[in-house]
Amino acid sequence: MDLSSLEILCAVAAERSITRAAKALGRAPSNVTIRVQQLERDLGVELFSRDGRRMTLTREGETFLSYAKRLLGLARQAREAVRPLVPAGNLRLGSMESTAASRLPGALERFHARWPSVTVKLAMGATRELIRDVLDDRLDCALIARPTDEMPGFDDVDIERVFTEELLIVLPSDHPDINDAADLRVDTLVALEPGCTYRRIAEGWGSRSPGLHTAEVTSYHAILASVAAREAVGVIPRSVLDLMPGSSPLKAHSLGDVDTLFIRRRDSRPPAFDAFRDALTAGA
Repeated sequence: MDLSSLEILCAVAAERSITRAAKALGRAPSNVTIRVQQLERDLGVELFSRDGRRMTLTREGETFLSYAKRLLGLARQAREAVRPLVPAGNLRLGSMESTAASRLPGALERFHARWPSVTVKLAMGATRELIRDVLDDRLDCALIARPTDEMPGFDDVDIERVFTEELLIVLPSDHPDINDAADLRVDTLVALEPGCTYRRIAEGWGSRSPGLHTAEVTSYHAILASVAAREAVGVIPRSVLDLMPGSSPLKAHSLGDVDTLFIRRRDSRPPAFDAFRDALTAGA
């Protein structure tokens, strides 16, 4: 049993596929297969059940995975304890689309000016997916919206509040002013994917409007286009709305403030983490 084998185990468990795990690790699929089989022989148990190409953890595999993650975490802490905490290498950063548009450009400029040797690898996603990717070690850290209800894994990450966003319901320019969802005169709410905290907040608010249903779109530009066409209302942070050309004729109703959190695994603090957090908060 070695750290490399444990990393392979975690990758296969996360991807549920030898092929996808090999691609993520930069290894040949045959090498990943051999290492998993060797680990199973060493332990004397099957860690995965095989259904064609799908790899699913057995009960023993689930138990061992938790120890593997803890061992890898201890190894990272040991390395970080003895090496200078100078930002270097890559920083795998996840972000919501809204934060990437309104908050990251200035932060990335400040960070690269101070630490030009660090490469930031940016991935977009919704809050639910970003939490999962941090816990599965596909990301070093991520910017998420504070969940309004239970999300798997949220209690297992370290969090720091870095921004506060005012969340808005955007209405067509000719829609009467509203006090709450019961005043809506359209029956469609346009929002991003289900894992988006902003969508969940808007859907909770909209429960007072009988018949209101959600239409999923892929971007904030699509949200504004739907609203401008007088087909729907949409949910969007004010910081993003202020960046959008042509948004001034639309009306907006505030849903209040939502915290943006900077999260990381509790057992990992990459050398570039503190430096990037400082670049983020310098512009807050």
